[in-house]
Amino acid sequence: MADVKITVRPNGPYRVEGPVTLVDHEGKEWDLTGKAAFSLCRCGASVNKPFCDGTHSKIGFQAAEAAVRAENNLTTPGDPTMPVKI
Repeated sequence: MADVKITVRPNGPYRVEGPVTLVDHEGKEWDLTGKAAFSLCRCGASVNKPFCDGTHSKIGFQAAEAAVRAENNLTTPGDPTMPVKI
């Protein structure tokens, strides 16, 4: 059996490579014929869900881990170079 690789793109989709079966909430399989790889939406704004359509870059999506880092940096006390959260 071939390997499946899922890559988490920074502030972007999940990139899926390899032979997989994608099933919806009703148990229906998506037709992935001819697709060696595809990207799954992570921002929730794609009009082509569950697939990524690039909307994340238009809306400024930040993945949870990036958003937490940004929030922590904004509220770091005592650092005059960091913006102050108001």
